Amino acid sequence: MAKIEAEPEDARETKTPSLIAAAFQREHPEWIAELVEALGETTITVEREHIVAACEFLKQKPSFEFNFLADLCGCDRGPEEEPRFEVNYHLFSITLHHRLRLKVLLDEDDVHVPTVSGVWRTANWHERETYDLFGVIFDGHPDLRRILLPDDWQGYALRKDFPLRGYEPYSLK
Repeated sequence: MAKIEAEPEDARETKTPSLIAAAFQREHPEWIAELVEALGETTITVEREHIVAACEFLKQKPSFEFNFLADLCGCDRGPEEEPRFEVNYHLFSITLHHRLRLKVLLDEDDVHVPTVSGVWRTANWHERETYDLFGVIFDGHPDLRRILLPDDWQGYALRKDFPLRGYEPYSLK
């Protein structure tokens, strides 16, 4: 029967989100606007101009290895909120088994954020979906166009100010 060895102490420590956040904050404090730890999850709010560098760093650093972008999604906090929009990046390390959420906040007047499709190829379709449903524009995206709704659709269906029944009349020509 094979002997199962426990992981080295330092390997277990890298999986703790608070230690990942502390190391990230220690190495690049200028990238972090806010750090929140709640319910066992860590969320780091990053300024939009640093999102690509932050993602590259988290993917390439051997002690982090966030090699999988599990999800990228938008959130409309409502027309009365400022900043109104969020883009959330849910990262996972397949090899080290830890998770982290990055967040970028966007004002209603400027919904631009750089694409991370050069870091993770899967971001391509996630960004298209977020553009299609929330109207977030991913600068530098290789093919930013609607992915779920028809090309002639007016507006962004998951924005909180979008009419519940849509803009009428609408046809699916």
